[in-house]
Amino acid sequence: MRFEQLEYLTAVIRHGSLRRAGEHLHVSQSALSEAISTLERELGVPLLERHRSGARVSREGRDLLPLMTEILAGVTQLKAAARDHARTSRAIRVGTVNAGTSVLLVPTVREFGAGHPNTSVDVATMFQPEIEEGLLEGRLDVGLVNIIPGDDLPAALHRTTLLHGTPAVCCRTDDPLAAQARISVDDLRARAFVGMRPGYLMHRLAQRLFGGDPPPETYSADGAEIGKSLVASGTGPAILPDYSIAGDPLEKAGLITMRPLAEEVPPVMMVFLRRRFERVPPAILDFEETIVRLARST
Repeated sequence: MRFEQLEYLTAVIRHGSLRRAGEHLHVSQSALSEAISTLERELGVPLLERHRSGARVSREGRDLLPLMTEILAGVTQLKAAARDHARTSRAIRVGTVNAGTSVLLVPTVREFGAGHPNTSVDVATMFQPEIEEGLLEGRLDVGLVNIIPGDDLPAALHRTTLLHGTPAVCCRTDDPLAAQARISVDDLRARAFVGMRPGYLMHRLAQRLFGGDPPPETYSADGAEIGKSLVASGTGPAILPDYSIAGDPLEKAGLITMRPLAEEVPPVMMVFLRRRFERVPPAILDFEETIVRLARST
């Protein structure tokens, strides 16, 4: 049974003939008659009494008319509700560790917003465990986290790798360290150091590199963006993913630069996370497509 069949039959009943109903609907009489005949076969009852002078509703058709009218009204309400929903502003809630905020997330939000004027993007900086928990509990729609090989992610979350990189030393361009081809852990131990707060991947990596002998003076930053600002102010160097430094406004302005570590370090990846859906909401799918495409062009 199709919606059009009920619409055709109701039009014939209201206008009193196939001809007038066809003129109203801009449908041929033969198409109307065939659609209604198919409906009669499906329902197993005659809906029209056909005569040479025309067609009129049968007794069974009159009995079913109130129900058909109710169904058609319901479909009309459904279409109106869908239009209202499409016009209603909604928000995509993003949790990020912010290592790729300036070079990836900001351009994504700008491009996505231009194509989705009724959808806003709410961005919150969080620790990785908070992002995973927010996604699993439905308080977040998507998340951006950094991982290294061996890190486990919840099986209920769909992951897409956005960026591949290497931890590097971020320092001021006029810092003596910037004159070195590579910077060792011992070089960093001799200086004030800008570290990340516990809960960030780069905090774990710094602990692994320094072991039980950290720099005597360490400043804690709540994420890469604040860390780069502290580096630019002359507080000290930091260890960050190279993709967080390259293309950053401070790097483009010539205030900060990066140098590789002399020690072997694991690769780092920025990963896009969302819950696994049987059907991904269109706005989230569009946001994912945008950030993946921009990541691949970075």
